[in-house]
Amino acid sequence: MSPTNDWRSLLKDVRQCTLCSEHLPLGPRPVLQFNPAARILVAAQAPGKRVHETGLPFNDPSGDRLRGWLGIDRDTFYDPQQLAIIPMGFCYPGTGRSGDMPPRPECAQTWHHHLLERLPNLELTLVIGQYAHAYHLGKSRETLTQRVAHWRDYWPQKLPMPHPSPRNNLWLRRNPWFEAEIIPMLRSRVSDILGRE
Repeated sequence: MSPTNDWRSLLKDVRQCTLCSEHLPLGPRPVLQFNPAARILVAAQAPGKRVHETGLPFNDPSGDRLRGWLGIDRDTFYDPQQLAIIPMGFCYPGTGRSGDMPPRPECAQTWHHHLLERLPNLELTLVIGQYAHAYHLGKSRETLTQRVAHWRDYWPQKLPMPHPSPRNNLWLRRNPWFEAEIIPMLRSRVSDILGRE
């Protein structure tokens, strides 16, 4: 597959991708949101089963929490001219012993560079979860918690974040500084970028 210069054709190619279909228990259904006008990028992990079923990114309790963190409603969140959503894996990878499987690597290797270079207006990238951290922030010996705690090293262009999944409720209880200290800064930045008072 050779990505084209036209972003609409590229997006169509991504949505028709079947590169790793043999590894996907529910088959391929790439889920992402993309428009070159987007000013905020949500760089996450991979769709869950409910997102696979609906074809809408973050259409689940994780999305509800994430929208709450950002201080925006669903209409704003699902406006591709405001937010791009490019997970590390575009398709539901299946479930393992301790939750969903890791994102398939083929997506990032094949498509991410071509998508990211067509986002010239980005002002903020939300880097969600360990696989996105490694890709967008570089490999590190820091734990996810340490990287999130050092958020100022990346601010205001990028923000390392934990995943908003209910599976991380314990992490959030153990690290109350994240919602107390970082979320107000995030909401202010998002409001500024999107032009709301």
